[in-house]
Amino acid sequence: MTQVKNNQVVLRNYVTGFPKESDMNIVESVITLKLPQGSNDVLLKNLYLSCDPYMRALMSNMEDLEGFQTYTPGSPLTGYGVSKVLESEHQDYKKGDLVWGITKWEEFSFIPSSLIHFKIEHTDVPLSYYTGILVSLNTGMPGMTAYAGFFELGSPKKGENVFVSAASGAVGQLVGQFAKLAGCYVVGSAGSKEKVDLLKNKLGFDEAFNYKEESDLNTTLKSYFPEGIDIYFENVGGKTLDAVLTNMRVHGRIPVCGMISQYNLTQPEGVTNLANLILKQVCMEGFMVTAFYHLYPKFLEFILPHIREGKVVYVEDIAEGLENGPAALVGLYSGRNFGKQVVVVAHD
Repeated sequence: MTQVKNNQVVLRNYVTGFPKESDMNIVESVITLKLPQGSNDVLLKNLYLSCDPYMRALMSNMEDLEGFQTYTPGSPLTGYGVSKVLESEHQDYKKGDLVWGITKWEEFSFIPSSLIHFKIEHTDVPLSYYTGILVSLNTGMPGMTAYAGFFELGSPKKGENVFVSAASGAVGQLVGQFAKLAGCYVVGSAGSKEKVDLLKNKLGFDEAFNYKEESDLNTTLKSYFPEGIDIYFENVGGKTLDAVLTNMRVHGRIPVCGMISQYNLTQPEGVTNLANLILKQVCMEGFMVTAFYHLYPKFLEFILPHIREGKVVYVEDIAEGLENGPAALVGLYSGRNFGKQVVVVAHD
């Protein structure tokens, strides 16, 4: 039996407010790379780990999280990732298979086979894409989230005006590109000049602005959308949502994907312009991507050709090494990442 070093990212204690790197420790443990006799687990070598906003909630001592298990202080974080099977007695997985599912933030993991969601079949695209654009199930799946939220709830029509907040993030960057494929005019907001340049010069947005430099978001939105907004893809909430509500067109749609500006506040910001939902007959609808899982085959049929032909670009912020995982995860909540945040544990 082979014993090897197994570095882990461990939660020190429950978190209040903004998470810090010091809330997590890098712990060196030892693991035996052999399944115990009769085990139903699968032995994995972890390759790519996904950093996702929902992980912040799992750091808190909360009870009801829609079926998610909060983290346990002193134990490794868990999340979605791409792994390679080293040993398995499950009929669906064999040594060498590449899989996607829930794993631990460590180099090697024993994982119940039930936590593996699927075997990766399409390997002609980067494996790291399976932490984001090509993920099929549950939270932390930017591709399906963008696709379902924009096309199913947004119901875009050619020529419509689309605004995307957190537009350089894992979901927003895709919504903007989908909007262009649908023949829409699209504007994105982001938190730095570099991100604005990324949106306009690489991702094909018609316009973009740095919300941190705008003192009056209402006026800013009116300048980009003099005729109003047909679809607002909501990722941030707070003041941005309040300003958008006054700039929506009649029968506009607001798919509510997230409100990342509110997650770490002890007192969430109020929204004062909700009457516009009535006056302009706007449909504002929150959604969970799990309700649209049945569309995954249709989504793959849509997205894979666009990726292969370079018509959809997917920007990733790669953190090399498990030791850089805490900084990568914490950076999500201050907008430090450019695109989908991924931690590389090992290259296949």
